Amino acid sequence: MVQIGFKCNRGIVREKNEDACFVIPSHDVYIVADGVGGNNSGEVASRTAVSEIASYVNDNDLRQYNEPDDIFGFFSEAIDRANEKIFTMGTVNEDNRGMATTIVLAYIFDGAAYIANIGDSRAYLLRSGVLSRITKDHTYVNELIDKGLITEEEAENHRQKNVITKALGADMAVEPDFYRLAVEKEDVLILCSDGLYGEVPPERIVDILEENDNMNDACTGLVDEALRLGGRDNITVICLKI
Repeated sequence: MVQIGFKCNRGIVREKNEDACFVIPSHDVYIVADGVGGNNSGEVASRTAVSEIASYVNDNDLRQYNEPDDIFGFFSEAIDRANEKIFTMGTVNEDNRGMATTIVLAYIFDGAAYIANIGDSRAYLLRSGVLSRITKDHTYVNELIDKGLITEEEAENHRQKNVITKALGADMAVEPDFYRLAVEKEDVLILCSDGLYGEVPPERIVDILEENDNMNDACTGLVDEALRLGGRDNITVICLKI
């Protein structure tokens, strides 16, 4: 049983909302995307990504797969199809040229969370008051961290911290990262765009989640805090309480 909350907000500074989210409670699949590109193309990319993946989930029998490799194969195919659609749209329509999007999705099944991500939208786990990041950002500064050239603290203020190195629709083929973790009662999974974690420090995320048993209230609290702290980007968050 999963209690679901979600909220998406344009923020204070941005003129448009290029984030998108989609929840499919009947299949326990949840998706957040953060689009990039000029004109309206970032918005087109993110909405295309979530709708294409949702359509694939609804049109195919996900429940027939019980093994992790098969489940990840299912979502790999869904992501491939979304990637192909966005890449093609960006090729044939000049207004959409260069558009792409991040994606993070979660599937809850048989006591486990299956996570996939591309870009810098993240998944977190809150367990017993401790917030842990599940996903790894596909960004330039994260590559520098991996190479030992900068620290995580230095990355926070790096002038190129928002440069992503992998995105859905940017290339003809894309390889998401996949994660599987066992979930326990009272765990909270958080899927979010960088508009949340870029504004709200981890300790405040924990406070807000622990202050709100209802996940819709928790999402509202998280978005309100991001707005209070600047709201410089679009903000999207899905909270899933086991």
